[in-house]
Amino acid sequence: MSKVRQSKGLTMKIFLTGANGFIGSQLVSELINAGHQVLGLSRSDAGARKLIALGAEVHRGDLKDLHSLRAGAENCDGVIHTAFDHDFTNYVANCEQDRRVIEALGAALRGSHRPFVITSTTLFGEATLGRTADEDVFNTLHTNPRILSEIAAQEMIERGMNVSLVRLSQIHDRTRQGLVTFLVQLALQTGRSAYIDDTICQWSAAHLIDTAQLFRLAVEKGAAGARFHATAEEGVPVREIADAIGKRLGMPVVALSEKDASSHFGWLHGFVSKNMTASSAKTQARLGWTPQGPDLLSDIANLDFTDA
Repeated sequence: MSKVRQSKGLTMKIFLTGANGFIGSQLVSELINAGHQVLGLSRSDAGARKLIALGAEVHRGDLKDLHSLRAGAENCDGVIHTAFDHDFTNYVANCEQDRRVIEALGAALRGSHRPFVITSTTLFGEATLGRTADEDVFNTLHTNPRILSEIAAQEMIERGMNVSLVRLSQIHDRTRQGLVTFLVQLALQTGRSAYIDDTICQWSAAHLIDTAQLFRLAVEKGAAGARFHATAEEGVPVREIADAIGKRLGMPVVALSEKDASSHFGWLHGFVSKNMTASSAKTQARLGWTPQGPDLLSDIANLDFTDA
């Protein structure tokens, strides 16, 4: 095993799931540039080649191969789990799979103080639905199925393991923007950018580069049991998001009634109709994290469709 992590910045060998994903690929570079080694999970030859080009080592496997996941974690000084299947048409099953993955990775770390950083969402920091999320809150009654991930993490924390969580807002750059990407796709399909009339919903957001830095700080400095919010903007109005999409795509922006919105947005309706704001004040103070990337509306205004 490589040099074990200490509190004063010694390098680590980190097992990274989702290493070829939107956040993971940026995180590979962030970790390597900070002097760490990365063992990146890859399920394909193409993904393996990308990781090698970035300077990472490759561990072949996927989220369904729990034995392979445990083997990867056992050979490293720490684990960052960013992988998640974002097929929202199969969301409940994917959340259940994430719980199994977290438990498998945790089993490989049990009995050690090696850090394990798990990805979650700021939704679970809401004391009540729609309230601004706080890092010190874990709403165990939240109805979103991904709460299974936080429950699995909490069980490990209560057993004394060195587990922390990074909760995501809408993570964005010029090519992807979290749930906003699906709103862009819907606008392209329907010829209009929409929002729900008479609502004042807002979504928190953070830039991809800032988010990768946060994950690195969490694995380097995070205290066991801590929850950190990847939030640079506490709340961006959904109406302004719709306006920015319409302007970028050159299409009309429409306000829909609640009745029409349900059929227009489909599975997205539950998110578009929801206030999802979050604070990162405690995260910034505890980790010295200072997000500096472009804001969400700027990235929407400069959407890059080159890889679309």
